[in-house]
Amino acid sequence: MHVLVIGAAGMVGRKLVEKIAAEPAILGGDIHRLTLADAFEPAVPQSLQGVATALTIDLAAPGTADKLVAGRPDVIIHLAAIVSGEAEADFDKGYAVNLDGTRWLFEAIRQEGLREPYVPRVIFASSIAVFGAPFHDVIGEEFFTTPLTSYGTQKAIAELLLADYSRRGIFDGVGIRLPTICIRPGTPNKAASGFFSNILREPLSGKEAVLPVSEDVRHWFASPRAAVGFFVHAATMDTSLIGPRRNLTMPGLSALVGEEIEALRRVAGNKAVSLIRRQSDPVIEKIVAGWPTNFDARRAESLGFKAEKTFDEIIRIHIEDELGGTLA
Repeated sequence: MHVLVIGAAGMVGRKLVEKIAAEPAILGGDIHRLTLADAFEPAVPQSLQGVATALTIDLAAPGTADKLVAGRPDVIIHLAAIVSGEAEADFDKGYAVNLDGTRWLFEAIRQEGLREPYVPRVIFASSIAVFGAPFHDVIGEEFFTTPLTSYGTQKAIAELLLADYSRRGIFDGVGIRLPTICIRPGTPNKAASGFFSNILREPLSGKEAVLPVSEDVRHWFASPRAAVGFFVHAATMDTSLIGPRRNLTMPGLSALVGEEIEALRRVAGNKAVSLIRRQSDPVIEKIVAGWPTNFDARRAESLGFKAEKTFDEIIRIHIEDELGGTLA
């Protein structure tokens, strides 16, 4: 099979590629060709050197999507996006990448199929930001997608396109509404949700972190390991079980910031917690206030998607996957 990963240099993309390198048949068959594309050149694991090709691309540029699809990949995993905070700050860039780039990709698949039958599996990274206040205490699958950010709006429009292109048989699409992924490895990015990871990741490495919101803020989380599992499962599942509602809210863990901090205390002690500095940021507070806090993800769970149940587990996964299994 030929697999295309767009956004392969991002956090989830890198981890997905590492998973493929460790388990070559994990997407349901032998991969004879793996195309890794991103705005920054993706890394190719040593074991995939003879199979993978790394491309530096701008998905929003005319013709880019056509070139990616010309190789007729069997599975397309679309992770590329401008993150929430940057999409809010730069209106044009957010719509160019998150909406236009996605539409050009979907349309390139349609045009390829007009030349010769072609119906790939397409897995799209969406977000719980497609939902907007006022919220119920628990958000079910029937809740309105009325986002209150440009990022959420871009993702919601792409979800509608994915459902329509799938309905018409242009591709076999699955939309993955990701929880906030925590703990994200690496350094802080421009995502408005970044502090959820920062207040755990930095103290676990002996560094100070800034908390810009109240400890009473509640949110919906899953680990990077769970996120990779979502995309792997979406690539291999029986999509006839999904029906016409192609976009799925992924399982996760609803927790308060204060509960995050207490989990950090249990796993790493008071010294780690003391490295968290409170510094209010009204911009971040406003964005986060427009996000949902808890979900009923039974539909996705019934289809085989899984995530963590406690924040202690999320922290321990980070220690195992990023810190060699031990704290300094």
